[in-house]
Amino acid sequence: MNKKTFDFGIIGAGPAGYTAAIRASQLGKSVVLFEKEHLGGVCLNKGCIPTKSFLHAADVYNSIKKASSLGIEVENFSVNFEKVAERKEKTVEKIRKSLETLLKSYDIEIVCAEAKIISQEIEAKSKKQKVKSNDPTFCSLPFAFCPEASSFIEANGEIYECLNILVATGSSPKCVGGFEFDHEFILSSDDILELKTLPKKVLIVGSGAIGIEWARIFSAFGTEVSMVEIADRLLPLADLEVSARLERTFKMVRIKMFLSTSVDKIEDKKVTLSSGEIIEHDFVLFATGRGVNFQENLAGAHLIGDVFGETQLAHFASHQAVSVVENIVLSKPQKDFLVPFVVYGEPEIAWVGETEQELKRKNVEYKKSLFPISALGKAYCDNNLEGFIKVLAYQDKILGAHIISKEASALIHQFLIAMQNGLSVEDLKDCCFAHPTYSEGVYESLLGLNGMSLSLLKEQNG
Repeated sequence: MNKKTFDFGIIGAGPAGYTAAIRASQLGKSVVLFEKEHLGGVCLNKGCIPTKSFLHAADVYNSIKKASSLGIEVENFSVNFEKVAERKEKTVEKIRKSLETLLKSYDIEIVCAEAKIISQEIEAKSKKQKVKSNDPTFCSLPFAFCPEASSFIEANGEIYECLNILVATGSSPKCVGGFEFDHEFILSSDDILELKTLPKKVLIVGSGAIGIEWARIFSAFGTEVSMVEIADRLLPLADLEVSARLERTFKMVRIKMFLSTSVDKIEDKKVTLSSGEIIEHDFVLFATGRGVNFQENLAGAHLIGDVFGETQLAHFASHQAVSVVENIVLSKPQKDFLVPFVVYGEPEIAWVGETEQELKRKNVEYKKSLFPISALGKAYCDNNLEGFIKVLAYQDKILGAHIISKEASALIHQFLIAMQNGLSVEDLKDCCFAHPTYSEGVYESLLGLNGMSLSLLKEQNG
């Protein structure tokens, strides 16, 4: 077998893997990147990008339905779902090709094959002995750096000797309740992306980000949607008031919700719920989380992205990847960082930091401000009055921010930047916010912590 030598061997070319590869190359290191399927990983091929392509089409369709209220008359419009799906494929393909060009511009060697770690040898400074390491304590810390270690990866019949190995093999959809995907009636979030025709009725199990976004897509296009959630509210990780507002918006578009409910049985395309109710839909989408993709031999490897096991989000993976590479190459200390959460569609949902229920559980003292989006002039101009900006703070420190509104995915970063860098409520209030914008709601929500909002009635403040 041929043997090639690299500073970094990275298994998996999703957001964690390809970001790590680029950063390592920027720092002057040689990199080989292994991917058995498509560049871009889950995010580009089966997650963020294709889903948001569908969501954009759904949002545009929703806007057309509301156009008459703006004085724009549109007649005889309809959804060509096959073309929506075709555009999704073209979008993914374009970004995938751009990513390949980007990686090659940094002289990163791309190996399109399944890769596995086959051994690790350690040469001690004082003794010229080599030892195969299967000791779980060796390099057990996720970001540990072992300068005398050299690991080996096998792919396509070749051996790659790598001073550092990063494993970024991502995650896959998982089914719960003893059920398994049959890819015909019981579908995963991967399967749903292959649809070419709109279903008439859909049952979605699970109301995390994936379930909520697909409920919004199907509902916008006229599909009858039902949701089953084992928790007592939608989007269980979100703040309680965000969940309540989301449930209200779902009721407005006639999405059926079965809360504190699970699926007991699926037989002959009939779904029996724990409540005893039987539902007949075109198919069931299990949006019930993802399981990590592990390799057997991980001795001495650094785990990044979904396989790290902390947060399964593309932006977490990318940020972590840069941090790990800089720690290895530059000995740059790693810092804790806040991670924003976003759920897309109309209206967007975003949050960062603590929820109100978490603060109550921890017996943490706090102030709360909830500013309605409907109090903003820009919201009236855009005909988007649904939602609010909620801030939780204590002694001038922002503890958490929760937004359900148009542009929430952008607005949340104003709070994130302040919180990550230790800026106080007063620091943020000293900024001048442009008018008319949704960002004014950030300013108003901070004023509301002391009952001083400038856009609410006197009796509404406080």
